[in-house]
Formats: sequence, structure tokens, C-alpha cells
Amino acid sequence: MLVFVAAEQQEFDGLIARAERVVSLDWPLAFAKRAWLNGHPVLLVANGPGPRLAGQAVDEVRKGGEELEGLASIGFCGALDAALNPCDIFVASQILRGDNTEVSVNALAAPRGPVTTGKLLSVDRVAGTISEKLELRKTGAVAVEMEAAAVALRAAQWNLPCYCVKVVTDTAAESFPLDFNRMRDEEGRFSRSKIIAAAFRRPIATFPKLMQLNDRCKNATKALGDFIADSRF
Repeated sequence: MLVFVAAEQQEFDGLIARAERVVSLDWPLAFAKRAWLNGHPVLLVANGPGPRLAGQAVDEVRKGGEELEGLASIGFCGALDAALNPCDIFVASQILRGDNTEVSVNALAAPRGPVTTGKLLSVDRVAGTISEKLELRKTGAVAVEMEAAAVALRAAQWNLPCYCVKVVTDTAAESFPLDFNRMRDEEGRFSRSKIIAAAFRRPIATFPKLMQLNDRCKNATKALGDFIADSRF
């Protein structure tokens, strides 16, 4: 069975909208469901941002005794290449870790629709400013996110194919209104209470940008779900 791994439940909204059936699973994860896409069962799991939590999600799937056919890291990413726009689909051809080591991923058998391919940088922090994105672009990566390396490493260890499909939520020319790295709790998850408290310190400057980001994420997850549902892995 193919396993789709994301950081947050929201990243699955578009895919779930295309599913014929969805069943919740009683697993010790933030989000775990079995879904049927085009008549085939798949697993959807999310456990929070970053490699440690993503790794835990995949480990729990394996403990569940499922017969795994492959792993797919999906979800949101930030653009490092100025040519990428919001809601663009990015399919990684290679994953670069923070220590500059690289992890291989598989190409999709039949992608549907326009895509950008290239190297994806996977690090345990949010690249939230224009200056940071410019610096990270020097690695040769086209986009940046936080979970794909952990998923790809486990796929390599277990001799499984691994895919990586992301959708752009923020461009290389944009900074976030908050430092989301400071909004994470002790487990590494984003704290809603911290985000709200920080936003209220500068409400006029922050809330409109957060609402804009939320709307963009809704559009992005639909674009991602449609792409994955129409593609063949």
C-alpha cells in the first residue's frame, strides 16, 4: 500500500476531497486515515513538522503491519527559485539534507499537469525570510520544506520506492509575517496559542497576512490533491 506522509492535516484536504471513501485509524499520530483513490486503498498520515515527527509517523505505519508498496512525502513547500509561483506543483528529483548529503527519490510513473522538477532542500526549520531563501538557493535547491528527507531515508532503509510531491505556498520574494520557528512547542509542532499571541502584538500588520496565507494554503491543498489524484505513482 502506498503511504502519503505530510506535516499537517490541512495538507490532505484536497486529496481527501477526491477520495471515494475515508476511514479513520486509531493510531498514536496527529492524523491517520485510510482512503480509497481511484479504487485503490492508500494511507494518509501526519504528525507535525520536521524530520523527527515525520519519521515517527512512518515508523507507526510500519508497526501497524501494513504491506507497504512505497512512501510519498507530500504537502506544502516554500519556493527558492524565483520562477515558482503559489500553487505550483513541485516534484523533487533529489532531496538535499541540511548536512549537504543527498537522498534519491523516484520519478512519478505518469504525472498529470504542469510540474517543476529539481532538487528539494529538507531542513528542520521554516525558511521564513527573503534573505534566508536567497542564501538557501545557493545550495542549488529549487524549493524547501521540512519532512521529505526523513521519509526518503526510511524508504531507502526499507528498500521501498519513495516519491516527493509538494505544492508552493510562499514565493522566494516573500517573507512570513511571523517567525514560525519560534511558534513551535517542545515536541516541534506549531503552537496555535503562540501564533495567536504573537499576532496580537502587531495585529494590523500580522492578521491580514496570516489570513492571506491561510487562503493560499486552501488553494494549494486543492491543487495538490487534484494533481496526486490524477497522477500515477
